[in-house]
Amino acid sequence: MNYKKILIAVDNSTCSEKAAKTGYEMASKFDAEIALLNIIEPAPATANPDFTLAPVFMEMYDNSEENSQELLKEIEKKFSNNVKTTYLTSLDTASHGILKQAEEWGADLIVIGTHGRTGLYHFFMGSVAEHVARKAPCPVLVVPNRSEV
Repeated sequence: MNYKKILIAVDNSTCSEKAAKTGYEMASKFDAEIALLNIIEPAPATANPDFTLAPVFMEMYDNSEENSQELLKEIEKKFSNNVKTTYLTSLDTASHGILKQAEEWGADLIVIGTHGRTGLYHFFMGSVAEHVARKAPCPVLVVPNRSEV
């Protein structure tokens, strides 16, 4: 195991903070670099009566990208300990975006948190972490929500 490029998928949740902390600790041990990835999931498109996309969509995307960059900066500041960090933001579905960015960036390891949902919610919504672990081009470390930050 010689991880040099670790991709950490984050959102604005406690479980992704736990994943970020774990990913940065691993990066320090392996002298690896980090890519922090935040996925902006597309909002359902709303069409005007003349079937053009509402201008609100582009404004929402711009705000989301700005918020994404702020989130990535906060996580780096909190956990990085001077580990080289790249910011990645992608407009995509969560699992597809993580897999695509991991492949494009050449990740040796993906670190992702899990909300730990069970029951009907998990049955109907599935698990991003599960899907990523099954389809990833590299090993995936799933950090459970119950672990301590």
